[in-house]
Amino acid sequence: MIQAKVYVTLKKAVLDPQGKAVHNSLLSLGFEQVKEVRVGKFIELSLAVSDEKEATALLNEMSRKLLANIVIEDFSFELQQT
Repeated sequence: MIQAKVYVTLKKAVLDPQGKAVHNSLLSLGFEQVKEVRVGKFIELSLAVSDEKEATALLNEMSRKLLANIVIEDFSFELQQT
C-alpha cells in the first residue's frame, strides 16, 4: 500500500482572488510580514499498489483527468510506502 499526498496549486500566471482575500485579511489582522498568499488543494490518497513507479503513473493520470485543471493548475505529489 502506498500513501500519496497530492498538492494542487494555481499556476503563477493565474490570478488567485481567494489568495488575495486571505492575504488582505491577514494584513488587517496585523500580520504585515505576509507578502503573498496562494490558495490550493491538498488531497490524501491510499493506493493499493506496492510499486512506486505504478503509483506515480496512476497519480499523474488521476491528477490530469480529475484532481487538477491542468490549464490553470499545477500539481505535485509525495509517496510513502506503508
